[in-house]
Amino acid sequence: MGESIFGTDGIRGRVGSEPMTPDFALRLGFAAGSVLLAENYGATDDMQPCVLIGKDTRLSGDMLESALESGFAAAGVDVLLVGTLPTPGIAHLTRTYRAAAGLVISASHNPHYDNGFKFFSPRGQKLSDAIESRIAAALDQPLACVPSGKLGRASRVDSAAGRYVEFCKSTARLDLAGLRGLKLVVDCANGAMCHVAPSVFRELNAEVKEIATEPDGQNINRECGSTNPEGLASAVIDEGADVGIAFDGDGDRCIMIDHCGRVIDGDDLLYVIAAARHARGALRGPVVGTVMTNLGVVQAFERAGIDFERAPVGDRYVFERLEANGGEVGGEASGHVLCLDRATTGDGVVTALQTLAIMIGCGRSLADLTAGLVHHPNALVNVELAPGEADRLMQHPQVLADIERAEAAFEGAGRVLLRASGTEHKLRVMVEGPDQDKVYWWANELAAGVRGQAAHGV
Repeated sequence: MGESIFGTDGIRGRVGSEPMTPDFALRLGFAAGSVLLAENYGATDDMQPCVLIGKDTRLSGDMLESALESGFAAAGVDVLLVGTLPTPGIAHLTRTYRAAAGLVISASHNPHYDNGFKFFSPRGQKLSDAIESRIAAALDQPLACVPSGKLGRASRVDSAAGRYVEFCKSTARLDLAGLRGLKLVVDCANGAMCHVAPSVFRELNAEVKEIATEPDGQNINRECGSTNPEGLASAVIDEGADVGIAFDGDGDRCIMIDHCGRVIDGDDLLYVIAAARHARGALRGPVVGTVMTNLGVVQAFERAGIDFERAPVGDRYVFERLEANGGEVGGEASGHVLCLDRATTGDGVVTALQTLAIMIGCGRSLADLTAGLVHHPNALVNVELAPGEADRLMQHPQVLADIERAEAAFEGAGRVLLRASGTEHKLRVMVEGPDQDKVYWWANELAAGVRGQAAHGV
Protein backbone atom coordinates (compact mmCIF):
# COMPACT_ATOMS: atom_id res chain seq x y z
CA MET A 1 0.00 0.00 0.00
CA GLY A 2 2.71 2.49 0.99
CA GLU A 3 2.36 5.81 2.78
CA SER A 4 0.11 7.31 0.09
CA ILE A 5 -2.92 5.55 1.58
CA PHE A 6 -3.01 8.32 4.23
CA GLY A 7 -3.91 11.78 2.98
CA THR A 8 -3.84 15.04 4.94
CA ASP A 9 -7.00 13.97 6.77
CA GLY A 10 -6.72 10.20 7.03
CA ILE A 11 -7.96 7.68 4.47
CA ARG A 12 -10.93 8.49 2.26
CA GLY A 13 -12.67 7.08 -0.81
CA ARG A 14 -15.84 5.90 -2.54
CA VAL A 15 -17.70 3.17 -0.63
CA GLY A 16 -17.44 -0.17 -2.42
CA SER A 17 -14.08 0.64 -3.99
CA GLU A 18 -10.67 0.28 -2.35
CA PRO A 19 -9.96 1.45 0.26
CA MET A 20 -13.60 1.77 1.41
CA THR A 21 -14.45 -1.93 1.46
CA PRO A 22 -15.09 -4.39 4.31
CA ASP A 23 -11.99 -6.32 3.29
CA PHE A 24 -9.76 -3.25 3.57
CA ALA A 25 -11.35 -2.19 6.87
CA LEU A 26 -10.66 -5.67 8.29
CA ARG A 27 -7.01 -5.48 7.19
CA LEU A 28 -6.70 -1.90 8.46
CA GLY A 29 -7.99 -2.91 11.88
CA PHE A 30 -5.53 -5.80 12.06
CA ALA A 31 -2.61 -3.71 10.76
CA ALA A 32 -3.31 -0.79 13.11
CA GLY A 33 -3.85 -3.15 16.04
CA SER A 34 -0.59 -4.98 15.34
CA VAL A 35 1.35 -1.70 15.19
CA LEU A 36 -0.23 -0.42 18.41
CA LEU A 37 0.65 -3.66 20.18
CA ALA A 38 4.22 -3.54 18.87
CA GLU A 39 4.53 0.06 20.07
CA ASN A 40 3.02 -0.94 23.44
CA TYR A 41 0.46 1.86 23.07
CA GLY A 42 -1.84 1.99 26.07
CA ALA A 43 -0.81 -1.40 27.43
CA THR A 44 -0.21 -2.11 31.12
CA ASP A 45 1.00 -5.21 32.94
CA ASP A 46 -2.55 -6.48 33.48
CA MET A 47 -4.40 -4.88 30.58
CA GLN A 48 -4.06 -4.97 26.81
CA PRO A 49 -4.55 -1.79 24.79
CA CYS A 50 -7.95 -0.62 23.59
CA VAL A 51 -9.08 1.43 20.61
CA LEU A 52 -12.11 3.69 20.59
CA ILE A 53 -14.21 3.70 17.39
CA GLY A 54 -16.91 6.20 16.44
CA LYS A 55 -18.70 7.14 13.22
CA ASP A 56 -20.95 9.69 11.56
CA THR A 57 -24.42 8.96 10.14
CA ARG A 58 -23.48 7.43 6.77
CA LEU A 59 -25.21 4.17 5.94
CA SER A 60 -21.83 2.54 5.28
CA GLY A 61 -20.61 3.29 8.80
CA ASP A 62 -22.09 0.15 10.35
CA MET A 63 -20.52 -2.12 7.75
CA LEU A 64 -17.06 -0.58 8.12
CA GLU A 65 -17.32 -0.49 11.92
CA SER A 66 -17.98 -4.24 12.08
CA ALA A 67 -15.01 -5.03 9.84
CA LEU A 68 -12.67 -2.76 11.83
CA GLU A 69 -13.86 -4.32 15.08
CA SER A 70 -13.00 -7.80 13.78
CA GLY A 71 -9.57 -6.70 12.59
CA PHE A 72 -8.63 -5.14 15.92
CA ALA A 73 -9.95 -8.15 17.84
CA ALA A 74 -7.90 -10.51 15.64
CA ALA A 75 -4.79 -8.47 16.49
CA GLY A 76 -5.53 -8.74 20.23
CA VAL A 77 -6.78 -5.19 20.80
CA ASP A 78 -9.94 -4.37 22.75
CA VAL A 79 -12.48 -2.10 21.09
CA LEU A 80 -14.78 0.52 22.64
CA LEU A 81 -17.68 1.31 20.30
CA VAL A 82 -19.16 4.75 20.96
CA GLY A 83 -21.57 4.80 18.01
CA THR A 84 -22.45 8.04 16.24
CA LEU A 85 -20.37 10.88 17.64
CA PRO A 86 -18.62 13.92 16.14
CA THR A 87 -14.95 13.60 15.26
CA PRO A 88 -13.84 15.98 18.05
CA GLY A 89 -15.86 13.89 20.49
CA ILE A 90 -13.80 10.85 19.53
CA ALA A 91 -10.61 12.87 20.05
CA HIS A 92 -11.77 13.95 23.52
CA LEU A 93 -12.88 10.47 24.63
CA THR A 94 -9.72 8.82 23.28
CA ARG A 95 -7.81 10.95 25.73
CA THR A 96 -10.18 10.58 28.69
CA TYR A 97 -10.46 6.79 28.27
CA ARG A 98 -6.65 6.59 27.93
CA ALA A 99 -7.13 4.54 24.76
CA ALA A 100 -4.23 3.49 22.56
CA ALA A 101 -5.92 5.28 19.66
CA GLY A 102 -9.21 6.68 18.47
CA LEU A 103 -10.65 5.97 15.05
CA VAL A 104 -13.43 7.89 13.30
CA ILE A 105 -15.37 6.43 10.39
CA SER A 106 -16.29 9.53 8.41
CA ALA A 107 -15.68 11.42 5.18
CA SER A 108 -16.32 14.78 6.83
CA HIS A 109 -18.05 17.16 4.36
CA ASN A 110 -18.17 14.65 1.48
CA PRO A 111 -21.43 13.10 0.17
CA HIS A 112 -22.85 9.92 1.70
CA TYR A 113 -21.33 7.64 -0.93
CA ASP A 114 -17.84 8.44 0.36
CA ASN A 115 -16.42 7.39 3.69
CA GLY A 116 -13.09 7.42 5.46
CA PHE A 117 -10.92 6.52 8.45
CA LYS A 118 -9.22 9.08 10.67
CA PHE A 119 -6.98 8.16 13.62
CA PHE A 120 -6.23 10.00 16.85
CA SER A 121 -3.33 9.45 19.22
CA PRO A 122 -3.73 8.79 22.99
CA ARG A 123 -3.44 12.58 23.47
CA GLY A 124 -6.48 13.19 21.27
CA GLN A 125 -4.37 14.58 18.42
CA LYS A 126 -3.87 13.44 14.85
CA LEU A 127 -1.77 10.28 14.68
CA SER A 128 1.86 11.00 13.83
CA ASP A 129 3.21 10.50 10.32
CA ALA A 130 5.59 7.87 11.66
CA ILE A 131 2.82 5.69 13.10
CA GLU A 132 0.68 6.16 9.98
CA SER A 133 3.65 4.98 7.90
CA ARG A 134 4.02 1.85 10.04
CA ILE A 135 0.31 1.08 9.71
CA ALA A 136 0.52 1.56 5.93
CA ALA A 137 3.50 -0.81 5.77
CA ALA A 138 1.69 -3.38 7.94
CA LEU A 139 -1.19 -3.48 5.46
CA ASP A 140 1.08 -5.47 3.15
CA GLN A 141 1.53 -8.22 5.76
CA PRO A 142 -0.70 -11.34 5.75
CA LEU A 143 -3.85 -11.15 7.85
CA ALA A 144 -3.50 -13.47 10.85
CA CYS A 145 -5.07 -13.97 14.27
CA VAL A 146 -3.65 -14.08 17.77
CA PRO A 147 -4.37 -17.16 19.96
CA SER A 148 -8.01 -17.32 21.11
CA GLY A 149 -7.11 -16.48 24.69
CA LYS A 150 -5.57 -13.18 23.58
CA LEU A 151 -8.29 -11.98 21.21
CA GLY A 152 -9.62 -8.49 21.74
CA ARG A 153 -13.04 -7.87 23.24
CA ALA A 154 -15.62 -5.35 22.05
CA SER A 155 -18.00 -3.33 24.21
CA ARG A 156 -20.34 -0.40 23.64
CA VAL A 157 -20.10 2.90 25.50
CA ASP A 158 -23.61 4.25 26.04
CA SER A 159 -22.50 7.38 27.90
CA ALA A 160 -20.29 8.77 25.12
CA ALA A 161 -22.63 11.49 23.81
CA GLY A 162 -23.49 12.73 27.31
CA ARG A 163 -19.85 12.91 28.29
CA TYR A 164 -19.00 14.89 25.19
CA VAL A 165 -21.91 17.32 25.74
CA GLU A 166 -20.62 18.08 29.24
CA PHE A 167 -17.10 18.59 27.91
CA CYS A 168 -18.32 21.07 25.29
CA LYS A 169 -20.30 23.06 27.85
CA SER A 170 -17.25 23.31 30.10
CA THR A 171 -15.15 24.94 27.36
CA ALA A 172 -17.44 28.01 27.16
CA ARG A 173 -16.61 29.11 30.73
CA LEU A 174 -19.85 31.07 31.03
CA ASP A 175 -21.62 32.19 34.18
CA LEU A 176 -24.93 30.66 35.32
CA ALA A 177 -26.93 32.67 32.79
CA GLY A 178 -25.02 30.96 30.01
CA LEU A 179 -26.36 31.91 26.59
CA ARG A 180 -29.69 33.21 27.85
CA GLY A 181 -31.12 35.83 25.51
CA LEU A 182 -29.59 34.37 22.32
CA LYS A 183 -31.77 32.78 19.65
CA LEU A 184 -29.85 30.32 17.50
CA VAL A 185 -30.59 28.34 14.35
CA VAL A 186 -28.40 25.22 14.33
CA ASP A 187 -27.75 23.24 11.13
CA CYS A 188 -26.27 19.81 11.92
CA ALA A 189 -25.83 18.69 8.28
CA ASN A 190 -27.80 15.51 9.04
CA GLY A 191 -24.53 14.31 10.49
CA ALA A 192 -22.84 13.39 13.73
CA MET A 193 -23.75 16.63 15.55
CA CYS A 194 -27.52 15.93 15.38
CA HIS A 195 -27.83 14.48 18.88
CA VAL A 196 -25.13 16.64 20.45
CA ALA A 197 -25.01 20.28 19.35
CA PRO A 198 -28.66 21.26 19.99
CA SER A 199 -28.39 19.79 23.50
CA VAL A 200 -25.21 21.76 24.26
CA PHE A 201 -26.78 25.10 23.32
CA ARG A 202 -30.13 24.39 25.01
CA GLU A 203 -28.46 23.29 28.23
CA LEU A 204 -26.61 26.62 28.20
CA ASN A 205 -30.00 28.41 28.07
CA ALA A 206 -30.05 29.46 24.41
CA GLU A 207 -33.26 29.33 22.41
CA VAL A 208 -32.57 26.81 19.61
CA LYS A 209 -34.23 26.13 16.28
CA GLU A 210 -32.61 23.06 14.74
CA ILE A 211 -32.49 22.10 11.06
CA ALA A 212 -30.94 19.18 9.14
CA THR A 213 -31.19 16.92 12.19
CA GLU A 214 -32.99 13.95 10.59
CA PRO A 215 -30.24 11.68 9.19
CA ASP A 216 -31.33 8.77 7.03
CA GLY A 217 -27.87 7.46 6.13
CA GLN A 218 -27.83 9.16 2.74
CA ASN A 219 -28.69 12.84 3.36
CA ILE A 220 -25.53 13.80 5.26
CA ASN A 221 -24.20 17.15 3.91
CA ARG A 222 -26.94 17.16 1.23
CA GLU A 223 -27.92 20.80 0.58
CA CYS A 224 -27.18 21.65 4.20
CA GLY A 225 -24.33 22.12 6.65
CA SER A 226 -21.21 24.23 6.46
CA THR A 227 -20.69 23.63 2.73
CA ASN A 228 -24.25 24.68 1.84
CA PRO A 229 -25.21 27.53 4.19
CA GLU A 230 -27.88 29.13 2.01
CA GLY A 231 -30.78 27.39 3.76
CA LEU A 232 -29.41 28.32 7.16
CA ALA A 233 -29.06 31.97 6.15
CA SER A 234 -32.71 32.04 5.08
CA ALA A 235 -33.77 30.36 8.33
CA VAL A 236 -31.90 32.94 10.42
CA ILE A 237 -33.78 35.76 8.68
CA ASP A 238 -37.14 33.96 8.88
CA GLU A 239 -36.72 33.14 12.57
CA GLY A 240 -35.35 36.57 13.51
CA ALA A 241 -32.41 34.74 15.11
CA ASP A 242 -29.25 36.29 16.48
CA VAL A 243 -26.93 33.71 14.91
CA GLY A 244 -26.94 30.66 12.67
CA ILE A 245 -24.45 27.85 13.26
CA ALA A 246 -23.59 25.23 10.62
CA PHE A 247 -21.48 22.11 11.07
CA ASP A 248 -20.20 19.60 8.55
CA GLY A 249 -21.01 15.91 8.63
CA ASP A 250 -18.49 14.94 11.29
CA GLY A 251 -18.68 18.15 13.32
CA ASP A 252 -15.13 19.45 13.26
CA ARG A 253 -16.03 22.43 11.06
CA CYS A 254 -18.20 25.39 11.96
CA ILE A 255 -19.29 28.43 10.03
CA MET A 256 -21.80 30.97 11.31
CA ILE A 257 -24.46 33.32 9.94
CA ASP A 258 -24.97 36.77 11.45
CA HIS A 259 -28.44 38.23 12.09
CA CYS A 260 -28.34 39.91 8.65
CA GLY A 261 -27.96 36.53 6.90
CA ARG A 262 -24.28 37.04 6.06
CA VAL A 263 -21.92 34.04 6.06
CA ILE A 264 -19.13 34.28 8.65
CA ASP A 265 -16.51 31.74 7.59
CA GLY A 266 -13.58 30.18 9.42
CA ASP A 267 -11.24 33.06 8.58
CA ASP A 268 -13.70 35.50 10.16
CA LEU A 269 -14.24 33.37 13.25
CA LEU A 270 -10.50 32.98 13.68
CA TYR A 271 -10.15 36.75 13.67
CA VAL A 272 -13.02 37.29 16.13
CA ILE A 273 -11.62 34.76 18.62
CA ALA A 274 -8.00 35.93 18.30
CA ALA A 275 -8.86 39.65 18.44
CA ALA A 276 -10.92 39.20 21.61
CA ARG A 277 -8.08 37.36 23.32
CA HIS A 278 -5.56 39.92 22.11
CA ALA A 279 -7.69 42.77 23.49
CA ARG A 280 -7.61 41.29 26.99
CA GLY A 281 -3.95 40.27 26.79
CA ALA A 282 -4.70 36.56 26.71
CA LEU A 283 -3.48 35.60 23.24
CA ARG A 284 -0.47 33.29 23.33
CA GLY A 285 1.88 32.98 20.36
CA PRO A 286 1.11 33.80 16.74
CA VAL A 287 -2.24 33.08 15.10
CA VAL A 288 -1.82 30.42 12.40
CA GLY A 289 -3.90 30.28 9.24
CA THR A 290 -3.13 28.56 5.96
CA VAL A 291 -2.00 29.49 2.49
CA MET A 292 -5.72 29.82 1.69
CA THR A 293 -6.48 32.41 4.39
CA ASN A 294 -7.99 35.45 2.70
CA LEU A 295 -5.58 38.32 2.17
CA GLY A 296 -8.12 40.81 3.58
CA VAL A 297 -8.25 38.89 6.86
CA VAL A 298 -4.46 38.73 7.03
CA GLN A 299 -4.37 42.51 6.61
CA ALA A 300 -6.91 42.85 9.47
CA PHE A 301 -4.55 40.90 11.74
CA GLU A 302 -1.73 43.23 10.74
CA ARG A 303 -3.82 46.32 11.55
CA ALA A 304 -4.68 44.85 14.97
CA GLY A 305 -1.01 44.20 15.74
CA ILE A 306 -1.53 40.42 15.90
CA ASP A 307 1.25 38.14 14.67
CA PHE A 308 0.01 35.86 11.91
CA GLU A 309 1.62 32.93 10.10
CA ARG A 310 0.54 30.73 7.20
CA ALA A 311 0.78 26.92 7.20
CA PRO A 312 0.00 24.42 4.42
CA VAL A 313 -3.66 23.50 4.01
CA GLY A 314 -4.81 20.97 6.60
CA ASP A 315 -5.60 21.37 10.28
CA ARG A 316 -2.76 18.99 11.19
CA TYR A 317 -0.28 21.49 9.73
CA VAL A 318 -1.93 24.37 11.55
CA PHE A 319 -1.64 22.34 14.75
CA GLU A 320 2.04 21.59 14.14
CA ARG A 321 2.84 25.28 13.58
CA LEU A 322 0.94 26.30 16.72
CA GLU A 323 2.75 23.73 18.84
CA ALA A 324 6.14 24.72 17.42
CA ASN A 325 5.60 28.42 18.17
CA GLY A 326 3.67 28.27 21.43
CA GLY A 327 0.40 29.42 19.87
CA GLU A 328 -3.09 28.22 20.64
CA VAL A 329 -5.46 29.75 18.05
CA GLY A 330 -5.43 28.83 14.36
CA GLY A 331 -7.66 27.61 11.59
CA GLU A 332 -8.93 27.51 8.05
CA ALA A 333 -11.62 29.32 6.04
CA SER A 334 -13.55 26.04 5.81
CA GLY A 335 -14.36 26.32 9.51
CA HIS A 336 -11.65 24.15 11.04
CA VAL A 337 -10.69 26.35 14.00
CA LEU A 338 -8.27 25.26 16.72
CA CYS A 339 -8.41 26.61 20.27
CA LEU A 340 -5.75 24.42 21.86
CA ASP A 341 -6.44 25.70 25.38
CA ARG A 342 -9.95 24.26 25.01
CA ALA A 343 -9.62 21.17 22.77
CA THR A 344 -6.91 19.09 21.14
CA THR A 345 -8.38 19.27 17.65
CA GLY A 346 -10.78 21.34 15.58
CA ASP A 347 -14.23 21.25 17.21
CA GLY A 348 -17.26 22.94 15.66
CA VAL A 349 -19.18 23.31 18.91
CA VAL A 350 -16.16 24.68 20.77
CA THR A 351 -15.61 27.21 17.97
CA ALA A 352 -19.24 28.32 18.13
CA LEU A 353 -19.17 28.57 21.93
CA GLN A 354 -16.00 30.66 21.90
CA THR A 355 -17.68 33.09 19.51
CA LEU A 356 -20.98 33.18 21.40
CA ALA A 357 -19.16 33.77 24.69
CA ILE A 358 -17.40 36.78 23.13
CA MET A 359 -20.76 38.15 21.97
CA ILE A 360 -22.26 37.70 25.44
CA GLY A 361 -19.22 39.17 27.16
CA CYS A 362 -19.06 42.39 25.12
CA GLY A 363 -22.74 42.75 24.29
CA ARG A 364 -22.07 43.03 20.54
CA SER A 365 -23.61 41.18 17.61
CA LEU A 366 -21.62 38.92 15.34
CA ALA A 367 -22.21 41.38 12.51
CA ASP A 368 -20.63 44.13 14.61
CA LEU A 369 -17.65 41.98 15.59
CA THR A 370 -16.87 41.25 11.92
CA ALA A 371 -17.79 44.66 10.46
CA GLY A 372 -14.17 45.66 9.80
CA LEU A 373 -13.28 42.51 7.87
CA VAL A 374 -13.10 42.91 4.10
CA HIS A 375 -12.48 39.79 2.01
CA HIS A 376 -10.64 40.13 -1.28
CA PRO A 377 -12.46 38.35 -4.11
CA ASN A 378 -11.03 34.95 -4.83
CA ALA A 379 -11.74 32.12 -7.21
CA LEU A 380 -11.01 28.44 -6.69
CA VAL A 381 -11.08 26.08 -9.66
CA ASN A 382 -10.61 22.33 -9.15
CA VAL A 383 -8.90 20.43 -11.96
CA GLU A 384 -9.50 16.66 -11.89
CA LEU A 385 -6.36 14.71 -12.75
CA ALA A 386 -5.03 11.18 -12.85
CA PRO A 387 -3.49 9.95 -9.57
CA GLY A 388 -0.04 11.45 -8.97
CA GLU A 389 -0.36 14.07 -11.73
CA ALA A 390 -0.94 17.14 -9.51
CA ASP A 391 2.59 17.29 -8.11
CA ARG A 392 4.12 16.86 -11.57
CA LEU A 393 2.00 19.58 -13.17
CA MET A 394 2.72 22.09 -10.41
CA GLN A 395 6.37 21.93 -11.48
CA HIS A 396 5.72 21.93 -15.24
CA PRO A 397 7.67 24.78 -16.94
CA GLN A 398 4.66 26.05 -18.88
CA VAL A 399 2.43 26.02 -15.78
CA LEU A 400 5.10 27.92 -13.84
CA ALA A 401 5.35 30.45 -16.68
CA ASP A 402 1.56 30.91 -16.61
CA ILE A 403 1.70 31.57 -12.87
CA GLU A 404 4.38 34.23 -13.41
CA ARG A 405 2.20 35.96 -16.01
CA ALA A 406 -0.78 35.98 -13.63
CA GLU A 407 1.24 37.36 -10.73
CA ALA A 408 2.68 40.09 -12.94
CA ALA A 409 -0.82 41.07 -14.05
CA PHE A 410 -1.81 41.78 -10.42
CA GLU A 411 1.26 43.96 -9.84
CA GLY A 412 1.73 42.79 -6.25
CA ALA A 413 -1.92 43.30 -5.26
CA GLY A 414 -3.01 39.68 -5.64
CA ARG A 415 -2.06 36.07 -4.98
CA VAL A 416 -1.87 32.90 -7.07
CA LEU A 417 -1.74 29.48 -5.44
CA LEU A 418 -1.72 26.00 -6.95
CA ARG A 419 -1.88 23.05 -4.59
CA ALA A 420 -2.60 19.35 -4.75
CA SER A 421 -5.67 18.20 -2.82
CA GLY A 422 -4.84 16.01 0.16
CA THR A 423 -8.05 13.97 -0.18
CA GLU A 424 -8.89 13.87 -3.90
CA HIS A 425 -7.09 13.51 -7.25
CA LYS A 426 -7.39 17.22 -7.99
CA LEU A 427 -5.21 20.26 -8.42
CA ARG A 428 -6.75 23.33 -6.81
CA VAL A 429 -6.12 26.64 -8.57
CA MET A 430 -6.73 29.70 -6.41
CA VAL A 431 -6.44 33.34 -7.45
CA GLU A 432 -7.10 36.27 -5.12
CA GLY A 433 -7.07 40.02 -5.70
CA PRO A 434 -9.03 43.27 -5.55
CA ASP A 435 -10.76 42.93 -8.96
CA GLN A 436 -13.34 40.11 -9.09
CA ASP A 437 -13.54 39.86 -12.89
CA LYS A 438 -9.76 39.73 -13.18
CA VAL A 439 -9.54 37.11 -10.43
CA TYR A 440 -12.07 34.80 -12.12
CA TRP A 441 -10.50 35.24 -15.55
CA TRP A 442 -7.03 34.29 -14.35
CA ALA A 443 -8.26 31.34 -12.27
CA ASN A 444 -9.97 29.83 -15.31
CA GLU A 445 -7.02 30.69 -17.56
CA LEU A 446 -4.57 28.90 -15.24
CA ALA A 447 -6.89 25.92 -14.85
CA ALA A 448 -7.21 25.64 -18.63
CA GLY A 449 -3.42 25.67 -18.91
CA VAL A 450 -3.13 22.84 -16.39
CA ARG A 451 -5.73 20.79 -18.26
CA GLY A 452 -3.88 21.38 -21.51
CA GLN A 453 -0.57 20.14 -20.12
CA ALA A 454 -2.29 17.14 -18.53
CA ALA A 455 -3.83 16.23 -21.88
CA HIS A 456 -0.43 16.41 -23.56
CA GLY A 457 1.02 14.13 -20.89
CA VAL A 458 4.44 15.75 -20.93
